[in-house]
Amino acid sequence: MSRFKNWQYPEFDENDKTKWDWRCHDRQLFILGRDTDIACFTVIEAKYGVEIQDDAGIGSHCTIYSWLPELSENERGKVTIRKNARIGTHSVIMPKVTIGENAIVAMFSLVDRDVPDNGYFPEVSG
Repeated sequence: MSRFKNWQYPEFDENDKTKWDWRCHDRQLFILGRDTDIACFTVIEAKYGVEIQDDAGIGSHCTIYSWLPELSENERGKVTIRKNARIGTHSVIMPKVTIGENAIVAMFSLVDRDVPDNGYFPEVSG
């Protein structure tokens, strides 16, 4: 069952922005699953590939980087956010990171490594 009654793939204007005020650069390398929710002011840099699978949720003011100009070629790479993952507001996802299925990233996180399926970032000890 869909979380959204009338979910539609987003349309982008000439500035790479959607009507929900989030942006994606290099959209030809951007894969977006169904029933995803990407909140306002999020920026996706997809030059080396970004895939967000079905039912994922991305909070507002997040940045997803598949590359940064100051990173070396081997530090750039595809970002994958798997099904039903949740990314908290103001989080930054670095290149070559995979966020696992059903994983949760806390708000204001800098994610520089993979998060396993059903995992939590940052890891909770105890």
